[in-house]
Amino acid sequence: MCETPPARNLNGLRSSEFELRNFLEGLYFAYNRRELADPDPLVFLYGYDDPLDREIVGLVASSLAYGRVAQIMKSVEKVLAPMGRNPHLFLLRRRLDPRGLWGGFKHRFTTGEQMAGLLARTADALREYGSLEGLLGECLRRGGSLLSALNLFSRALSPSGEGFPLLAAPEGGSACKRLLLYMKWMTRRDEVDPGGWTVIAPKDLIMPTDTHIHRIALQLGLTDRKQADLKTALEITQSFARMVPEDPVRYDFVLSRFGIRRGMKASDLAELRRTGATESL
Repeated sequence: MCETPPARNLNGLRSSEFELRNFLEGLYFAYNRRELADPDPLVFLYGYDDPLDREIVGLVASSLAYGRVAQIMKSVEKVLAPMGRNPHLFLLRRRLDPRGLWGGFKHRFTTGEQMAGLLARTADALREYGSLEGLLGECLRRGGSLLSALNLFSRALSPSGEGFPLLAAPEGGSACKRLLLYMKWMTRRDEVDPGGWTVIAPKDLIMPTDTHIHRIALQLGLTDRKQADLKTALEITQSFARMVPEDPVRYDFVLSRFGIRRGMKASDLAELRRTGATESL
């Protein structure tokens, strides 16, 4: 006996996918607001109008985006402070001395020397390619696919022998959440994400996935994988791409609010979905 195929709407989505997309769109219009970004290292990017400054601030903020949010915010501020209002010119004009600039700096596993090493390699990339976007463009030309390009990008900015916790590369198999978060900040443009890069398109982005987003993805049925690794990030991205092919990381910000902001718990998502409460927000 032939099974009846699942019902699909005009967009080719199964009814469950269509319902989930409507729910996520409700969350997007309710919560995708800049005033909800704090506390999040993304807020540091809002203070810089020049894209050349903003891409450096974004690199610092994303590379330190692990651990407790309060400590992340303090650590990013400490690294940015010596560079002043124009990090791009600062890196081009000054030889970095970690003892003088970030002596005693420590963010979990990251030292001031490691941070200075990352920024010194960033300065080299700025001199050679004009910008970090220019570096990524060259990596895409050489690597072909985005994942291959990100391996090259990570190597170009990582001091010799350095890996975690600054710029984990996809070739290691980890979810590379911070590197993918950086790509999202630099590429997407809406009320929350500042964007500016055109070397890749929003449709090419991969969902930044940590244990928090992984739990939410399991709850929403976007994956059934048990590890928050690169394969899981790609599977979650594919699930979102079925619903929003032109922007598969569209819902990253709003989903990450549940568990970061006071009064917004991940467990609230199930109740919001059940009641359709976002429609009244």
